[in-house]
Amino acid sequence: MRDLCPALANKTYFNYGGQGPLPTPSLDAITASWTRIQELGPFTAEIWPYISKEVNSTRGQLARICGVPPHRLALSENVTTGCVLPLWGLPLKQGDQILISDCEHPGVVSACHEFARRLQLTIATLPVKHLRGGRDGQQQTDEALLSGLEEHLSPKTRLVVLSHLLWNTGQVMPIRAVAERLEQHPAHPYLLVDAAQSVGQIPVSDAASAADIYAFTGHKWACGPEGLGGLALSERMLTEANPTIIGWRSLQDESRAIAGDPDPFHHDSRRFEVATSCVPLMTGLRRSLEVLDQEGSAEERLQRITSLSATLWNALDAIPGVTPVLDGPPPAGLVSFQISQGATQIDPAAVVQRLGADQLWIRDLADPSCLRACTHICTTVEELERLTNAVSKEATPC
Repeated sequence: MRDLCPALANKTYFNYGGQGPLPTPSLDAITASWTRIQELGPFTAEIWPYISKEVNSTRGQLARICGVPPHRLALSENVTTGCVLPLWGLPLKQGDQILISDCEHPGVVSACHEFARRLQLTIATLPVKHLRGGRDGQQQTDEALLSGLEEHLSPKTRLVVLSHLLWNTGQVMPIRAVAERLEQHPAHPYLLVDAAQSVGQIPVSDAASAADIYAFTGHKWACGPEGLGGLALSERMLTEANPTIIGWRSLQDESRAIAGDPDPFHHDSRRFEVATSCVPLMTGLRRSLEVLDQEGSAEERLQRITSLSATLWNALDAIPGVTPVLDGPPPAGLVSFQISQGATQIDPAAVVQRLGADQLWIRDLADPSCLRACTHICTTVEELERLTNAVSKEATPC
């Protein structure tokens, strides 16, 4: 797969958690789809069967990855829209509580706070940032998370927001176990899962099929084009939640006005789709997923990823002045760490700039203040060595 990604030919790349490189077969598939659409005519009778096939094929493939039937899989543009569109349709009322983890992405956090402001909901925090056991400590992490959940749930909790794989520390959260606990809660809170770092990196069907909203994108670990993602929805979301951003794709009958219609929306996941999307991106994402599958099953790919992340974690942990965020090798491919000289932490943003000048790309994060490198199946041992040597130089006093 590495040889199919032109973006990896001239740089040392560790930012798969931000955006993955697009393989050439995916780019070719996108171009071929654009060409075909123009040949058929972008708005002719001949185009609609083609578009319908593209949409259904993409929905079906993403549904299989998530372990849900196609009617529970909606197409979206990205993780944020996948979270926000169904979130704002939840039947919450004044005084209800949102319990949101302290490791969520600002895009989701801000959406939840605006939702709370509009409906006069309350916000509570579920602490997870301190759960840093790594792969070997995953069982303890799961137990601590469930214990913390028990402590912070209240009778008014109606929504829990938690990422599958924390984007800053790299720890995996036990989504199915959380869902099972919420089913026992008297208010049966909804579970919204940010899966930005999950699809394409770790097996997701167990978690995706258990959550009420499981939103993901194709442009990160799956190495698809930006602008296309999906969300797996529970059955109750299809009956209890209403769309708030509405377009012709939301409607059972897109050809007429809905004045006086008591039931205008689709009864499946399409009720949370809005309007025109870029069809060629769909064939591009499917091609990227096929390229990934040629590298092995999701479990086999994760084994490769964690082998690389463990190698990097161990190498960084051995450098004086470098402190990995997790206490042991990561359960996936996110390796976060801090660099200090004496008692002073080196500015992560400045490190990113200096390494980037040498075409070595990682990123800095604000909370916790750290650096993050991502190991993918495309990552090589030589790249790990190059990163380790560069970090060692940063940690060495001048």
